[in-house]
Amino acid sequence: MEAPAYVQATLMKAEKAGAHPAELAALRRRLEQLEDPRAGLLPGADLEPLDDVPALEDLPEPSAEQAREVLDRLVVVKLNGGLGTSMGLTGPKSLLEVKPGRSFLDVIATQVLAARERYGARVPLLLMNSTVTREPSLAVLERYADLRDAEVPRDFLQGREPKLRADDLYPVEWPADPELEWCPPGHGDLYTALAASGTLDRLLDAGLRWCFVSNSDNLGATVDARVAAWVAAERIPFAMEVVRGTPADRKGGHLARHGGRVVVRETAQVPEGDDSFTDVERWRFYNTNNLWIDLRALKELQDADPAAPELPLIVNRKTVDPRDASSTPVIQLETAMGAAIGSIEGARPVLVPRTRFAPVKSTDDLLVVRSDAYELDGDGRMAPTFDGPGPVVALDREAFRLVPDFERHFPAGPPSLRGAARLRVDGDVTFGANVVVEGDVHLSGPRNVADGEVLRG
Repeated sequence: MEAPAYVQATLMKAEKAGAHPAELAALRRRLEQLEDPRAGLLPGADLEPLDDVPALEDLPEPSAEQAREVLDRLVVVKLNGGLGTSMGLTGPKSLLEVKPGRSFLDVIATQVLAARERYGARVPLLLMNSTVTREPSLAVLERYADLRDAEVPRDFLQGREPKLRADDLYPVEWPADPELEWCPPGHGDLYTALAASGTLDRLLDAGLRWCFVSNSDNLGATVDARVAAWVAAERIPFAMEVVRGTPADRKGGHLARHGGRVVVRETAQVPEGDDSFTDVERWRFYNTNNLWIDLRALKELQDADPAAPELPLIVNRKTVDPRDASSTPVIQLETAMGAAIGSIEGARPVLVPRTRFAPVKSTDDLLVVRSDAYELDGDGRMAPTFDGPGPVVALDREAFRLVPDFERHFPAGPPSLRGAARLRVDGDVTFGANVVVEGDVHLSGPRNVADGEVLRG
């Protein structure tokens, strides 16, 4: 049966732009999934909760030799394609300062070098960049000569595909800025990009067997020898770190059992009118996007199916120019890399503590990380200084959402939050130096908080 005309037009545009056969195969699959309006949807009534997830603390501690042996064949991969535009950034999000003089990427480099020294293992670092983040990010890594590995590239590029018009699904045309006609296919593109760039083959040829993947904005995602040894000993092709759900995770992807397999359900996969998604008591385990992958198993999957692993479709609705709400409505076809847990035979989750999952998705998160609620140790570990669940911050969206505005409200640095339970700020509030927040505090602006003021809930 011949593919619809819009499918042919989309594949032709991608092919003319130089798409690799694996990228075309993956794009074709997403286009086929788009034809079914219920593709990828997971009603709560069809799912069962998980209750048998092994915990990191129960995994056996490997010997020094076992740890060195497996980590010597492990590569750390950081997803580094984001610009942080939702926070008002114009450069790589990973170059944002998290502690004085230290960016996300500086901390990541320190963590990898510390793991090498601790275990006496190779542990190369590899970035998945976009064309925009590549040059400035690699410039930062140039400061870390010891990270170089002659057999492993410093980075590889994520793919791109045509945005589709929302009305007829044909590739959008935008002569004013043709680059806006293209978009990344979500972080599920990791698998295709590894193959299409030739990086997967290079890693295997270099003697590497596993990779540990995480987002560059999650500084809790450090190499753990227990997980690495467990994955190797049990011959697990794919493992996902998960955390216990809290009300703050209601919008995150949760795990469930569907048709005998473990799956991740994202908000985009919830049918309209299904209110089961936010039940954190029923769906207790949430995806961290910290993944452990057997590279040899991935290669075998892709040899059999260039578009592997099969991932459910996520339809993202935007305008062709995201800064112009009146520009042409488009859809972007995306996938999530964690969804591979539902299609790779033998994939397993592992429960980890919250210290391994502290992503910075907003200026709320940035304030907590920059504050004394976390201390950066010599190994690059962001160690929490608080007891219990930690401070929850909710800053006024209009006044604090963009990083330049955020920083203007903290000219002398962040307040002390190690004794805070919650900080809510409504309106225009500027903080002086050495401010301390204790307990549950709610501030309303306009207001200037004086130097040294102690705010108690």
